Amino acid sequence: MAQKKLVLPKLAAFLDRDVSLVAFNERVFHWATRRDMPLLERLRFLCIVSSNLDELFEVRMAPHLASYVGDVKKQSSKTASFESLSQRIHSLVQRQYAAYNDDLMAELAAKGVHVVAHGQRTPAQRRWVKQYFEANVQPLLVPVGLDPSHPFPQVASKSLNFIVRLKGADAFGRENEVAIVKVPRSLPRFIAMPGIKGRKAKLFVSISSVIRAHLDDLFPGRQVTEFSQFRVTRHSDLAVDEEEVKNLRTALRQGLQHRHYGRATRLEVSAGCSDFLSDLLLMQFNVPEQALFRVHGPVNLARLTQLIDMLDEPTWLFPKFTPGWPKQLTLGQSLFERISKGDVLLHQPFESFDAVIELLREAVNDPNVLAIKQTIYRAGKDSELMRLLREAVRRGKEVTAVVELKARFDEEANINYSEYLEEVGAQVVYGVVGLKTHAKMLLITRREGAVLKRYAHLSTGNYNASTARLYTDLAMMSADPALTQDVDQVFLHLASQSRLPKLSKIQMAPFHLQNGLLHKIEAAGAAAAAGKPAHIVAKMNSLTDERLAKALMVAAQNGAKIDLIVRGACIVAAQSPGACENIRLRSVIGRFLEHTRVYYFAVDGVQTLWLSSADFMSRNMLRRVEIAWPVDDDHLRARVLDECLGLYLSDTANTWVMNADAQYELVTGATTHVDAHQVLMRKYGLIA
Repeated sequence: MAQKKLVLPKLAAFLDRDVSLVAFNERVFHWATRRDMPLLERLRFLCIVSSNLDELFEVRMAPHLASYVGDVKKQSSKTASFESLSQRIHSLVQRQYAAYNDDLMAELAAKGVHVVAHGQRTPAQRRWVKQYFEANVQPLLVPVGLDPSHPFPQVASKSLNFIVRLKGADAFGRENEVAIVKVPRSLPRFIAMPGIKGRKAKLFVSISSVIRAHLDDLFPGRQVTEFSQFRVTRHSDLAVDEEEVKNLRTALRQGLQHRHYGRATRLEVSAGCSDFLSDLLLMQFNVPEQALFRVHGPVNLARLTQLIDMLDEPTWLFPKFTPGWPKQLTLGQSLFERISKGDVLLHQPFESFDAVIELLREAVNDPNVLAIKQTIYRAGKDSELMRLLREAVRRGKEVTAVVELKARFDEEANINYSEYLEEVGAQVVYGVVGLKTHAKMLLITRREGAVLKRYAHLSTGNYNASTARLYTDLAMMSADPALTQDVDQVFLHLASQSRLPKLSKIQMAPFHLQNGLLHKIEAAGAAAAAGKPAHIVAKMNSLTDERLAKALMVAAQNGAKIDLIVRGACIVAAQSPGACENIRLRSVIGRFLEHTRVYYFAVDGVQTLWLSSADFMSRNMLRRVEIAWPVDDDHLRARVLDECLGLYLSDTANTWVMNADAQYELVTGATTHVDAHQVLMRKYGLIA
């Protein structure tokens, strides 16, 4: 019997992606208000929200702003208006600064940590600050008085600056009343002050307070009547026409020089900034008043991480966690020998990323290894993996690195890595024109007797030792001939851009992955409509692809049971009456950043489990090179179902669920306390 075509009712309309993204940051902000959490971790989550909002304004807000100011060429009917989105962000920012001033800084003060404002300093402290200013700050400042020959200086995105209104004439008798003071990024944002004898208090002063207290010193003979710190955020997404440029690396390096000076999307000023100064800045940066944020504190809360690092107070932080060596591996045993016996599953950060480094190190040192191929998306600073690849070239191995130069905000690092590898003779390629290579793959070819054998490492996360301690990810090591053959074909396609042959196990975007997922979702819906059991559980970072979202809603209407674990933005209105009652949506915000992508389908007794580098986003499905691969081993599949899906579906400590009004509610009042991260930390690692 043909499946009846269902029409989605109005109640199942997609939610707005960017409003959902702000809602995610509201959930992150909740951690800053949790009294049961260590104080400095709460402060760190406040910083994370600020950093996330920076990226939102750098990447997502330009189209909203263009639409609001009447740039009809860039209007979009699918995004919320700049004004309504801005109002929600304003509300979040107000709560941020209230938490900063009334809770976090007050609690730090109660523990003897003080960021001492100018009005609170003793005469001795003022003398110390003045000496610091004169010795370390003033020589780096170049005040610019505005006049026809001194126009408003270029102000870099997210830099700290002061705008000053002056009284009196300058050295030439002119009354140019406005000046700009740019604060170099090289200056620390917080400075430790000498303590008070006989007290254990730790005293700090902010660089903005130091400069604010000595603005008069920068303008001798004139009087400062008004001033404000300010910070402008600019659109910073690099756009390069790959069809036109001859050398992508050169074009991107040139583009990086202009990134910090794109279109302004947000202006932050001190709460007491006068209308005269704020109006002047709004006009200068050509942004509407809705883009103006008056803040009661530092204009960049993200830089408070420096203060966290300066406080040596382990009891104010999470207990130290040391990832365990993967239980499937034996220290000292050859990884090639172990992988040959069966697939190995790694669950980071609970199991150590060192195993991945050790796999590459063993390959570099093994004379039987002939070739190494690896994708590089975000490798981080000072990467041991990059050093090992370089050493592999020196030892005569064929090394191919697929470097994604367009990884947002990692462009410069990846350009440097590509040059670092090329200079010793590695084959460096940049993937396919027009697509980002987001797949995470490492392939090692080894001579074993008379044959060549391949070993693969595939991951949901990056080859980055730093984020591997902070992000949850799944990785698999395998010598499966069919799987490793697929991986080799993907590398050949990326290097040669030849036609991709049919793959036996891997689903690859932009060719097969979206349709493969749609087929699985539709099959679940058809089975449910026929009265057969059908269950989908999907864990990802974001769900914003409309085709996949619609397929999930149709499957749910047909009766399929769907559990979604989506960390960030989601356009599906779960539990919407008459449309999505069968979809349950939860978001887990905990100690670690949820980053695993797991897709599980149980249809009429048949189970399929895929791990993937891709989220349910249009960019991942259509504009990136992504992979999804199956977990065929029954034991490993059961482990993923238990640790990454079942455990998170039962979490009661850090989970938010979407209600029928499309609002997220924190799970409270559960009879049992289940913290997924704590369970996995105790299972695999060592907590101090």
